[in-house]
Amino acid sequence: MKGVQFVVDNKGKKKAVMLDLEEWGELWEDIYDVMVAQSRRSEPTVPWAEIKARIPKKERRRERV
Repeated sequence: MKGVQFVVDNKGKKKAVMLDLEEWGELWEDIYDVMVAQSRRSEPTVPWAEIKARIPKKERRRERV
């Protein structure tokens, strides 16, 4: 596949992959986003209503425009 190279160990087993970011940059961004999300799964969440309450009303009005 163009723009994809595998790094293999001395037995030929695939250990890593190198992506040409000019060719696959957008895909890499998606993969990275998923990796970050998975790494943060155990972090505490904050309900949307609580976040919204923290935003000053002036800022919320600007968001609707």
